[in-house]
Amino acid sequence: MKTIAKFGLSLLLAFSAQLSYAQFSVDGQIVQRAEVRNGAGRLIGVDQTPASFIAHRVRLQTKYEMEGFTFYASIQDVRTWGNAPQVKASDGFLSLHEAWAETSLGDYWKIKLGRQELNYDNFRFIGNLDWALQGRAHDFALVKYEKETMKFHFGGGYNQDAQGLTGNLFQTPNQYKVAQMMRYENKWGDFQLSALLWNDGRQFISRDSLGAVVDSDLYYRQTIGLPTIKYKFGNTLLSGFYYHQLGKDPVGRNVNAYDVSAQLTQTLTSNADKGSSFKATLGFEILSGTPSNSAAENTSFSPLYGTNHIHNGYMDFFYVGGRFGDNVGLQDYYLKGRYQFNSNFFTQLDTHVFYADADVTGFGVGGPAITPAPIDFDSYLGTELDFSIAYILNRAVSIQGGYSQIFASETFKFLQGQTEYKSTQNWAYVMFIFRPTMKNRFIGILL
Repeated sequence: MKTIAKFGLSLLLAFSAQLSYAQFSVDGQIVQRAEVRNGAGRLIGVDQTPASFIAHRVRLQTKYEMEGFTFYASIQDVRTWGNAPQVKASDGFLSLHEAWAETSLGDYWKIKLGRQELNYDNFRFIGNLDWALQGRAHDFALVKYEKETMKFHFGGGYNQDAQGLTGNLFQTPNQYKVAQMMRYENKWGDFQLSALLWNDGRQFISRDSLGAVVDSDLYYRQTIGLPTIKYKFGNTLLSGFYYHQLGKDPVGRNVNAYDVSAQLTQTLTSNADKGSSFKATLGFEILSGTPSNSAAENTSFSPLYGTNHIHNGYMDFFYVGGRFGDNVGLQDYYLKGRYQFNSNFFTQLDTHVFYADADVTGFGVGGPAITPAPIDFDSYLGTELDFSIAYILNRAVSIQGGYSQIFASETFKFLQGQTEYKSTQNWAYVMFIFRPTMKNRFIGILL
């Protein structure tokens, strides 16, 4: 009996030692957002009714950590209130968001394998799409070398539809079949820089009238750039980025496109005791476009995997959900101001003035039968105002809301493709964010 007791005590001590050596945690988040869309994402026609709804995201996040190893999994439920009956057996809204394992390979090396978010720089080209409730995650192998302020990440992904016995045709829409990435960042005092190389291959498929595949290929597009260029001196921050795209687009056209931005952020007033401040940002972003009357070469930049909601106005007319892709491009000139009342409360007002980057040519609303001569439209697309307000209620709960309105030009109305639009185009939302363990208390607001 004593032997059994000693054996049991030994097991208990070993288990206790293992628990002290490893850590297991469970947490989560809930995001609930009510919206009224009277032109968000697309200009609304005179005969159309504004959309209103409440949507939510719930994530259950688990992490197991021991020395040199981390396992992480996140399950999420994304739905709109009312899109499932009250009495039901199951539905299709529950999914896996992330599932990865990371292990140390030495003092400064790690490898991370599995479904994971990729979130870099200002999220212009690679972001986790946090504003969209479903988010974005990649099936990826990522190797990290990090020492002090220097970080070098590289890796790639290889995607297939299923575990087949024959064939490698990839038919999942809007996704790369293969991708490789290299990214470097460092900081020297007040200067910060990052560099990126991204190469992705998209499956091209041609079918006959019966739907049978007659041709297929893999077209590669390369994106190279400097995603972060920052220099801070005193109360002034200078920042910018530059990307260039080469290779071929998903239908085989040659690509030659760019995205360039520069901005100045100035802290105009600051009170450290109260935690209050007023900051203003003046800047521009130019995403190259393809002229309306050109189809030989694709000169439209595509921010393929970015969190595009936080750029170019919050009404999501440009590059969100594929909108405005392979189009005439965009010039966005903006002025933003944020007043921080204290560490828990701020308001922000953004003004965007939009222009087409390439020539806009068409036949007007009447079509070629009524207006046979093509029209060269003015490049001005419109002006958008975005008002945001955000408040941290307590250590777990934040409240965020906003109102936006666009004053669209005739050129933008032509590009939207309808004939008659409402005189008022606006969007409003309010959002409750429950994130007790996350540093980022707000979503989708960028100064």
